[in-house]
Amino acid sequence: MLFDIPSPDKMCEFGRRLGAALFPGAVVALVGSLGAGKTFLVRAIAEGLGIADARVVCSPTFTLVHEYPARLTIYHFDVYRLKSPVEFAELGSAEYFDAEGVCLVEWADKVASLLPVDRLQIEIEVTGEQSRRLNVVATGPVHAAIIQRLAG
Repeated sequence: MLFDIPSPDKMCEFGRRLGAALFPGAVVALVGSLGAGKTFLVRAIAEGLGIADARVVCSPTFTLVHEYPARLTIYHFDVYRLKSPVEFAELGSAEYFDAEGVCLVEWADKVASLLPVDRLQIEIEVTGEQSRRLNVVATGPVHAAIIQRLAG
């Protein structure tokens, strides 16, 4: 499903709605160019999940994963610097996917083969200085309900 996002405020609104719709074990795979707004969207999702202070959310480029307490524990990955999916596996990524929290993975296309088959995939396309187009796809039945909630 395509969502045209005209401004950062609307991106925050979308992210908060998405965060509110997530459930234990949800996986959100984020794909987009540098500066497309992946971390910005993660911050808004964290707000929707009830994080106490979304300002603490930053890209874990050098640490690979940050953990944040919220309604559901947030595991925020940034795999930009990984040279291969093997490094992601060695990080113990499978354990995070089996946890009761929510996994948000930036640059998910780099490790797609290691992500759960059933996940929410969000491709962020820059359409203007402030605007974005989000292509949101559920790759399995468990995450399909999220799209219905976002569309409503």
